[in-house]
Amino acid sequence: MSTIGIPGLILILVLALVLFGPKKLPELGRAVGHTLKEFKNATRGLTRDDDEEEEAKPKDQQQQAKTAVITEKDAFDREKMEREIRERLERERLEKEIREKLEQERLQAENAQHKA
Repeated sequence: MSTIGIPGLILILVLALVLFGPKKLPELGRAVGHTLKEFKNATRGLTRDDDEEEEAKPKDQQQQAKTAVITEKDAFDREKMEREIRERLERERLEKEIREKLEQERLQAENAQHKA
């Protein structure tokens, strides 16, 4: 199976614009988003019902387990985000140093040309 790709997506958007007009597209988008949200909530509810039937744990233990998983996930996400920020800051610092060195070399080359 092949994917739609960027040209196909652009073609679909142009066709939608021609068929529905610019005034109807936002309404259509909202309707599609609302439908997807309802579908997601319904499937989540079905899977939640299945999970509750299979598990025989008391609700307090389930809540504690969910809270522990959420806090572990949040801690992991936070560490990942902090690491990415540190890496970005380091990259920016290095880029700044490189730009400064290149500027110094350019000025030195210009001075050498003027002297020659």
